[in-house]
Amino acid sequence: MLLVAVFLFLVITVAITAFGYFHYVKPTRMLDQLASTTSDAIPGLVSERQGQGEFSLAELLSPIGDLLPISPQDSAVTKSDLIAAGFRSATAVAAYYGCKIILAGMLVLLVLVVRNHVDNPILRTFSPVMGGGIGYCLPAFLLGRLVARRHEQIRLSLPDVLDLLVICTEAGCGLDQAIVNVSRELKHVHPAVSEELSFVNMEIMAGKNRADALRNFAERTGEEEVKKLVAILIQTDRFGTSVAEALRTQSEFLRLRRRQEAEERAGKVGVKLVFPIFFFCLPSLLVVTAGPGFLQVFHNLANLGH
Repeated sequence: MLLVAVFLFLVITVAITAFGYFHYVKPTRMLDQLASTTSDAIPGLVSERQGQGEFSLAELLSPIGDLLPISPQDSAVTKSDLIAAGFRSATAVAAYYGCKIILAGMLVLLVLVVRNHVDNPILRTFSPVMGGGIGYCLPAFLLGRLVARRHEQIRLSLPDVLDLLVICTEAGCGLDQAIVNVSRELKHVHPAVSEELSFVNMEIMAGKNRADALRNFAERTGEEEVKKLVAILIQTDRFGTSVAEALRTQSEFLRLRRRQEAEERAGKVGVKLVFPIFFFCLPSLLVVTAGPGFLQVFHNLANLGH
C-alpha cells in the first residue's frame, strides 16, 4: 500500500505541474515576450528560441514520443488537432505521443500493483491491457475536449469581432488594419480569436495573399462559423461589395443563432432533469415524507404478530 500511495503522489504531482505549466507558466512567457516586441498588432508572435535553457514539459516528453512509429497521415491529423486546440510548438506532436506512452505505462504499473487485490481471475488477467488502453486513449479524449472548448470560445467571440470590424471599416480603416485593431483590442477579452487574427496579420505582412491567409485561419480553427465568415470576406473582397454591411449581417445572424441555441438548451432542461429527479430527489422525498408512516405501520404489524 505504501508503493501505491507513493505512485499516486507522483501522478498527482505530475498532473499539477503540467496544469500549472500550460495554464500559468506558458501564457506568462508569451506575455513577457509580447512586451518586448516592437508591434502590438501581433500579440501571438512566439520566438523559435523561446524557452531555451528552461524546463519544458514538451521537451521532456518529445524524446519519448519520437520512439513511437507514427504514419505521416496520423501525424498530420494529430498536428491539425493540436493546432485547433492552440498548441503550435514544433515538438507538440512528439510530446502528445510521449504523453500517451507515459500515461499508458503509468496506468499499467498501477494496475499491476493493485491487481493482486482483485478476486476475479479474468479481470486480473486483462486489467493491465485495459489500463494501458485507457492511458493511451486518455490524451486523445482530453485533446478533443480542448478543441471543442476552443471552438466554442471562438464561436462565442465572433459577434464581438464582427462588431469591431464593422466599426473599424466604417471609420475608414482597410480590412487588414481592421484585423490588426481587433486582434489588439480583444487580446484580453477573447484571447483565442485574437491570437488567430494576429496570425492572419502576420501571414499578410509576410507577403501572403489575404484570401490565402483567411483560408488558413479557417483551416487552423476548424470552426464552421469561421469558415462562413472567411467565405464572406473573400467574396466581398473579390466582388468589391460593402464589407461593413456583410459583416453587420453576419453578426446579427450569429447573435440570433446564439439566442436560439440558448433557448434550445433551456427547453431541454426539463427533460434532462427527469432522470436526476426520479433517481435521486424522489427517493429522498419518499424517505422523508413517507418514511415515518411506513415505520409506524411496520411497528403496528409487529405488535399484532405478538
